[in-house]
Amino acid sequence: METSPQARRSGQKMASLIANDMTLEGNILGGGELQVDGTIKGDVRVERVTIGETGQVDGGIFAEAVEVRGKVSGSVTAKQVRLYGACHVDGDITHEQLAMETGAFFQGRSLRLQRPAQQPSASAPPPASAQPPAAVQPAPAGTNPTRPEPVTGSPPAVTTATLAKDLGNGAGAKPASPQGSSLPR
Repeated sequence: METSPQARRSGQKMASLIANDMTLEGNILGGGELQVDGTIKGDVRVERVTIGETGQVDGGIFAEAVEVRGKVSGSVTAKQVRLYGACHVDGDITHEQLAMETGAFFQGRSLRLQRPAQQPSASAPPPASAQPPAAVQPAPAGTNPTRPEPVTGSPPAVTTATLAKDLGNGAGAKPASPQGSSLPR
């Protein structure tokens, strides 16, 4: 990959290159662009990665943008992932955008990248319905956890007020009509 002298003088970053006759064993961490035409045995964490037709990565890739023309054996995590027709990807891809050309080989899961939820302000109280999850108790010894135990005792009484509260209607819910459903037909 050649860059003109004008591009070098203007301050544009050049991509780092792992040439097709090179094998690198170990992780790569950086903030720029990486062109892989050789082999990397380890994880790659850079801003942008391009795997050339002769390139191979045996490890995970974490970047903003990933283009694959060669082979990747490992997971890919990036906002934008593009798989070209001759590529071979064996691993999960976590992405915001995924483009795949005809002929691309991909074996794994395609997972949508989840942006972190915005944190509520410190002054805002938690919602009234938020309750901590109940602790999970292990099944007693000698029982089959896949087969439910019979329920003993009587079920709790369900009143209109309890049902309305459970449905999230709260105190403003109207009790059900004693003559049946008030739903329109």
